[in-house]
Amino acid sequence: MEPYQYTLKRPVSCCGIGLHAGRTVNLTIKPAPANSGIRFVRSDLVTDRTIPARMNKVVDTRLATTLGNGAARVATTEHLLAALHGSGIDNAEIELDSYEVPIMDGSAAPFIRLLAHGGRRKQQALRRILRITRPISFVDGEKSIRIEPYDGFRVTGRITFDDGLIGDQVYSIDVTAERFRREIARARTFGFVEQVENLWANGLALGGTLESVIAIHWDRRSILNEDGLRFDDEFVRHKVLDLIGDLALLGSPVFGHVIAERAGHSTHLGLMQAIADNPDCWEYVEFHKNGGSVLKQVVVSTIHAGDRLNELLAPTIQGVAPVQQPCAA
Repeated sequence: MEPYQYTLKRPVSCCGIGLHAGRTVNLTIKPAPANSGIRFVRSDLVTDRTIPARMNKVVDTRLATTLGNGAARVATTEHLLAALHGSGIDNAEIELDSYEVPIMDGSAAPFIRLLAHGGRRKQQALRRILRITRPISFVDGEKSIRIEPYDGFRVTGRITFDDGLIGDQVYSIDVTAERFRREIARARTFGFVEQVENLWANGLALGGTLESVIAIHWDRRSILNEDGLRFDDEFVRHKVLDLIGDLALLGSPVFGHVIAERAGHSTHLGLMQAIADNPDCWEYVEFHKNGGSVLKQVVVSTIHAGDRLNELLAPTIQGVAPVQQPCAA
């Protein structure tokens, strides 16, 4: 973990289609001051333009993670947030002229390339890390997720589908910038053909094409995309990508091992709520200068830290079940 915060060297822009509305979206990612975090700015609005990428701004977790501030919304944030995390960017302003982040090819890879073009600039501010000290869990029926102490950031995801194509898939990774770029970023979102057709009938997924979604055939044994899969286990890798993007809403890097079983966006948010509710199971670690240029880690007291983190939680979030478990002894 690098001790200093980073932002972009220069603004970068792209244009794409929103997954659900099918509208053209112009997006620009700009450098931002230290300690400002990631924030979205709706350039097409007059008021409520800015939406911080924090978990208190989550207003919907159905189909994607949607953030809101007043009447403003930004949907499908998880792929871009995962790319920012995977690129080691702590502070950035994301300006867009519609309410959806463009879907691009359904993965984080186009955003990784865009951010690489922008470059990274080290800032004169040190990072604060949320380090898990005792296990924390969240359960919602057959879906579950937990985070355990770990010296680094590790994610293990498991999905189970009753078909011949996906079946049971497990993937585990120690998340670094290089491994994210090589093993996770290119994994695309996916859906069953009849589900996509149903979404179309209800005015959703209008921007979904074979260029942006893996379409699983009715026979459940093949896909309609002529270029095939990018990884044999691309489905579970994309679920890991979504998880990394959603956990970026904690607002700081995490040291812990996340184990997700059949999890989705609502489950991810449930874990973040459980973390906030159990401040005795984690601590903030800050890097401080110890004379000269020598850096040391300093554990910050978590007294009232849970209250501060809880202030970032929305009281009512669509798509989230209120079931959680306290941290284990």
